[in-house]
Amino acid sequence: MIFIDGHNLIPKIKGLSLSMLDDEMELIQILSEYARLSRKKLEVFFDNAPTDKAGTRKFGRVTAHFVRQGSSADDAIIQRVSKMGRKAKNVKIITSDQRIQRQVQSHQAQTMPSEVFVKEIEKTLSTSPGGGKPDPDRMSEGEVDQWLNLFNKDKK
Repeated sequence: MIFIDGHNLIPKIKGLSLSMLDDEMELIQILSEYARLSRKKLEVFFDNAPTDKAGTRKFGRVTAHFVRQGSSADDAIIQRVSKMGRKAKNVKIITSDQRIQRQVQSHQAQTMPSEVFVKEIEKTLSTSPGGGKPDPDRMSEGEVDQWLNLFNKDKK
């Protein structure tokens, strides 16, 4: 299992920026493709979610935690790891934040700086047949859901 400090990772990925309107969804899309190819499960944490947008959502093999305003993703990661007890040693935390690294290492969790993880993502995506780009002939889970909702509406 890999836990990711989302807002710490975004500025490290070429083409992404925290100032982008949809930076979190862009990162989730990249992480989903990485998770699919690497067959790993990921949890990504983002802070400053408005109350109506806060919560946890699944995107394939990626679970995204949108931490409400007033709390921090850093604290959510640390708390999640500390609650794992001995299982924390099986988790890798992706962040360049020294405070998070120290806290989770005290629970035996592994850490990897965001810059190093970006290289792992790039390597994994570049070795896939499509170069890590989504297949234009294959619909995403969201697109499938939209079509199903559209057709199911007509049946009511």
